[in-house]
Amino acid sequence: MDAKEMLKRTKQFGYDCIDLCYSLEGNYLKNHVRGQLIRSSTSVAANYRAARLAQSEASFVAKVSIAIEEADESGMWIELIIDKNLLAPDHMDESKRLMKEAFELTSIFIATRKTINLKKKCS
Repeated sequence: MDAKEMLKRTKQFGYDCIDLCYSLEGNYLKNHVRGQLIRSSTSVAANYRAARLAQSEASFVAKVSIAIEEADESGMWIELIIDKNLLAPDHMDESKRLMKEAFELTSIFIATRKTINLKKKCS
C-alpha cells in the first residue's frame, strides 16, 4: 500500500468512526466514549499526515508511534462499545469492521516503525 492510499485509508477510518459515533448518544458513558473515539480515530490520520511531512527520521518515527497509540486506543474504545452493547444490534457489524481496521492500522504502523528501526541498525 502506498502513502497516498494510507492517507485515504486513515482519513476514512476517522470518518467511519465519526459516523458510528452519531449513534452513541444518551447517557454519560456513551457520550464519554463518543468523544474519546472521535478524538483517537481522527488523530490516527492527523499523525500519519504529520509523519509524511516529518523533517527528520526521528520525527517520522515519533509521529508514527503516536499513530500506533491512537489506532490501538481507537480499537479499545470500539471493543468497549461492543462489550458493553452501547449500540443497537444493527450497528454491530460496522463496529466489528472498525475494530478490525483499527487492529490492521496498528499492525501496519508497527511494521513501518520496525522497518525504520532496522534500517537505522543496518546503517
